[in-house]
Amino acid sequence: MLASTVGTRVEARRRKKGTAVVQPDGSRIGNPTGSAGDTGASGSDAGIEAFIAAMPKAELHVHHVGSASPRVVAELAARHAGNSKVPTDPAALAEYFTFTDFAHFIEVYLSVVDLVRDAEDVRALTYGVAEDMARQNIRYAELTITPYSSVKRGIPEVAFMEAIEDARLRAEKELGVVLRWCFDIPGEAGLESAEVTARLATELGPEGLVSFGLGGPEIGVPRPQFKPYFDRARAAGLRSVPHAGETTGPETVWDAIRELGAERIGHGTQAVKDPALLDHLGEHRIPLEVCPTSNIATRAVERIEDHPIKRMVDAGLLVTVNSDDPPMFGTDLNTEYAVAARLLELDEAGVAALARNAVEASFLDPAGKKRLVAEIDAHLAGWRR
Repeated sequence: MLASTVGTRVEARRRKKGTAVVQPDGSRIGNPTGSAGDTGASGSDAGIEAFIAAMPKAELHVHHVGSASPRVVAELAARHAGNSKVPTDPAALAEYFTFTDFAHFIEVYLSVVDLVRDAEDVRALTYGVAEDMARQNIRYAELTITPYSSVKRGIPEVAFMEAIEDARLRAEKELGVVLRWCFDIPGEAGLESAEVTARLATELGPEGLVSFGLGGPEIGVPRPQFKPYFDRARAAGLRSVPHAGETTGPETVWDAIRELGAERIGHGTQAVKDPALLDHLGEHRIPLEVCPTSNIATRAVERIEDHPIKRMVDAGLLVTVNSDDPPMFGTDLNTEYAVAARLLELDEAGVAALARNAVEASFLDPAGKKRLVAEIDAHLAGWRR
């Protein structure tokens, strides 16, 4: 149980006004400020941002290649100059990473994927991602990896697995960042990619692999066709975490639950359109991996003010905050927590509650969860002295 004890001053404010964040045990903690623009208990955005930056965190929805920093992307582009349209100037990447719609995002994303062509590229990219996480005080992350894209481009399967594991072990030893893997099917590549991903996950899956996912476009890529592959992965002990309801309606989320056995939902943005689905998600405590800035960048949501995160929380759902493809969207996990704090009108205790949600919804072992929650609680207690 992760119910938190809230001071009388903050509790009085919660009763007066604002949004309550639902804890994993079903209890609520909401420590809103007086207005949407006043996000910290100290009355300033800077105060809550400093709290977030120093807070230990877990992240559950963040993509491997999509997390490559502009520096790493530019270095890879320079290494493969002449046969890639990706800019070699880090400053030019901001314009390159401006998307007209979700289809354009996929096109750009795949052009970056194409820069990862050998095991050393994989190793450097992965460790670079961990370095960026360490700078944000991310203690634990489940990184979504698409091995099909790499092995299709000629990276030997075993070499790929060794590269990500080398980076994982080094990151934990040198940076204190615990990484785990989610192998996901690139939906746009069809059932061939599903077969390869399922085989790699169940036959060659590395020690850090914990889950099985499905990414890429949702339109024209029905979820039920992937059921046999998720069945194989789940039978092998992997957890089901497909993307759903990002650019399509609630029916995609239902398919993910009913056909793919989803234990968490990637995005789930459109779930708020179906009251019965909200009831089901709440009753069964199926977490949502919410990525606000990503949804704006890909035009899944038109304006940040329209983002459904508040409706999700008000419906009693277990909401986690994530960055998705942070450099591509000009964000990071600290920024996403600040966005969520503003939209939900939370102070430090409310933000800490969101952080606990991510730990509880993770596939970290129980002892690891206990340690990370204790770190979050200690950070909150020390901040409020």
